[in-house]
Amino acid sequence: MKMHNPPHPGTVVADNIAALNLTLRDVAKALDVSPSTLQRLTKEQIAISPEMAVRLSTVIGSSPEWWLRMQDAWSLYHAEHNLDLTRLTRLTPPAANLDSATV
Repeated sequence: MKMHNPPHPGTVVADNIAALNLTLRDVAKALDVSPSTLQRLTKEQIAISPEMAVRLSTVIGSSPEWWLRMQDAWSLYHAEHNLDLTRLTRLTPPAANLDSATV
């Protein structure tokens, strides 16, 4: 099921930082990343990589797969709404090839 305008995972990270009463620098240290990297993530300027998903899973919680699904949902939603598809052409095999392929 597609989510309507899903949140960027960086927003969830920022919410966790606030809920835990921690500084961005504290969490960056716990994640073993630079504060600037974490800031770019919380400002929705970068995506969560598989490596960051593993780090977040260990430090904040949830599974790495959950973090990546959240990133994928956000990325796909924005790609579908921002990509101009008017110049694309759907490719379909000729009907004769379909008949011979199924025999």
